[in-house]
Amino acid sequence: MIGQTTRRVARHILPWAAAAFIGASTALAGPASAVPVLHTACGASEYQNSDGACVQRPEQSATVPDGATAHCKDGTYSFSQHRKGTCSGHGGVSEWL
Repeated sequence: MIGQTTRRVARHILPWAAAAFIGASTALAGPASAVPVLHTACGASEYQNSDGACVQRPEQSATVPDGATAHCKDGTYSFSQHRKGTCSGHGGVSEWL
């Protein structure tokens, strides 16, 4: 009786478990058409953006720094090359420059 119950449970659960495992492993692998990451070593005052380019990190300044693209709500200036994600760790965009 225990063997029949085990087989019955296995027959109903295993397909779902397999599908969940395959779905999770596919999600972790990421999309097949992902943009390749450039292995560029950015400097300490830079970060690698979604295009793989090194971009100056946001900075505090009393005046608008050359090349700044946005003023963040925490007072820093961003040099982001895309609007999406600009000032995301700095309270959002206060003003686009």
